[in-house]
Amino acid sequence: MEPVEVRAPEGARLLEIVWDDDSTTFHRHHVLRGYCPCAVCQGHEGPVRWVEGTESLPDEAFVLRTIEPTGSYAIRLEWGDGHGSGIYTFDHLRALADLFDEPESEAAGHVFHR
Repeated sequence: MEPVEVRAPEGARLLEIVWDDDSTTFHRHHVLRGYCPCAVCQGHEGPVRWVEGTESLPDEAFVLRTIEPTGSYAIRLEWGDGHGSGIYTFDHLRALADLFDEPESEAAGHVFHR
């Protein structure tokens, strides 16, 4: 599955993705940042876990500045604090969509396999 449209209205703190199967997923910026898949946040191997310390990041760290396509399999997100090395595969984004309805305190307890 691939995105047809990706929207992140300025100030909304929510990323919306319309997929080619006509489904739509929603992603809170806090959860996206907390599960950043980059090597700085996760290392080079193993599952993707909640990035410890996400809760103490400044507000600007959850402002989405740039959404950039990466090949035909992912998007790269750049945050307001300059962090921008996370390549979010479409599979990872679909998995993170399941956390939208969870309280943030519970959303941080998941593990995702690459």
